[in-house]
Amino acid sequence: MSIEAQIDELKEFAEREQLEIVETFIESQTAKEPGRPIFNNMLSLIEKGKASGILAWHPDRLARNSIDGGKIIYLCDLGKIKELKFPTFWFDATPQGKFMLNIAFGQSKYYVDNLSENVKRGLRQKVRRGEQSGQAPTGYLNDKLNKKIIPDVERFRLVRKMFEVYATGNYSLKETRNLLAQKGLVSKNGKVLTISNTQMILKNPFYYGMFKFNGELYQGKHEPAISKKLFDKCQEVLARNAHPTKRGIIKHTFRGIFLCGECGCGITSEIQKGHTYYRCTKKKGICTQKYIREEFLAEQVNDTIKKVSLPSEWKEFMLAELDKEQASSFHSDELFVQNLKNQIKSVEETLDRLLDAHLDSTITSEEYIAKKQKLLNQKIDFSEKLKDFERKGNRWLELSRQFILDSNQAIIIASEENLEAKRDFLKKIGSNPRLASRSLLLDFKNPWRILAETTVASLCDAPHFGENGDSEFLLGDLESNQDTGLQRPMSYR
Repeated sequence: MSIEAQIDELKEFAEREQLEIVETFIESQTAKEPGRPIFNNMLSLIEKGKASGILAWHPDRLARNSIDGGKIIYLCDLGKIKELKFPTFWFDATPQGKFMLNIAFGQSKYYVDNLSENVKRGLRQKVRRGEQSGQAPTGYLNDKLNKKIIPDVERFRLVRKMFEVYATGNYSLKETRNLLAQKGLVSKNGKVLTISNTQMILKNPFYYGMFKFNGELYQGKHEPAISKKLFDKCQEVLARNAHPTKRGIIKHTFRGIFLCGECGCGITSEIQKGHTYYRCTKKKGICTQKYIREEFLAEQVNDTIKKVSLPSEWKEFMLAELDKEQASSFHSDELFVQNLKNQIKSVEETLDRLLDAHLDSTITSEEYIAKKQKLLNQKIDFSEKLKDFERKGNRWLELSRQFILDSNQAIIIASEENLEAKRDFLKKIGSNPRLASRSLLLDFKNPWRILAETTVASLCDAPHFGENGDSEFLLGDLESNQDTGLQRPMSYR
């Protein structure tokens, strides 16, 4: 019954029994745990003699724990409580009455304890089925009919977009929130998400197919919104942005990506006479490196990008060769898929052995949880690679095509004025960027290194022919720096 209904019933009962109600107490805290302030205040007033009895709907409204129940019975023993009145329960201050009251309190405690165990058992069973309990996170809905969590048609895509935007590293939490709010990502009550809510979304493993229960990670059966690789990228950006830039500091495009080629310190930037200059921070001591203006640095970035430029003639030829390669790679694809399935099965067997060791108390709970989380993440990685390969097929060919198209766009990026695009492309093609003697130094990644060393742009007025008359160009491992795990060598002849 509702509290209002209980009060109405008790007032009618008091009129019939000719009882005077001195004061009404409404306690919001659960009676399962002792220490309720309103309940304790009521007993204190009784001890002071303000009232001689208690009127309640049922004994379980007074106590569902042994301490509070014992207090009431003890006050009955002292004569402080002379009467306890309940519309559905009879009591008098006799040994038999106190005994029956003690049984009623015991039954109330048994009910709440048993209810707690039943709820916990139900939650554990849902976990075994890979289902998270409680309110669905942003981007999902609770299917009350089937008792499952399903994607929210309106916001599921926007949550995925939030991860993709933040993973670029170009947006803060607030900027990401505002950008997605403009596209329609708001809370269920129509309000803009808070910064803390945005951060919670980006840290929630539920979005890549996992969920936590009692501090332990479990694999869910719900539809993931993102891949684990994208989730990990967001965690890296979150960690990097844990110490935000101080207010008043102007963001410069090439700041924070270069190191000094002489002492290894970071390269900072400042504005002098309307121009942006980059220089070594010299935090490790004396350094002889001098300033370089942003315009001159941008020219060197352009020259570096042009080194990996692939002309259109070569692009068309190489894409045609990729089409031929795709037709002949069916058998090797089957072997690759089987290898991933074997790795998934091996992880599952290791998880079973780990659980047996935990049940036998061979390892501690902390060791079990840490190792289990590591293995589950490995399983997710393998499963995502398998799913990605089965969905797209010949993933390495797709990456090869993308590489060819990107390298064909290099000359366009170098010729435009968009410094952010130049910076991002520079990060894509190389690592360990350095400045020494006002010159840009870069270690090209594979396969960009092959393009830079081959100087394809100088060879492309006409294709280069081998001894058998076929066009000849070697790319090497196109995916060694793509972090896909689907590594395939590739060559054209």
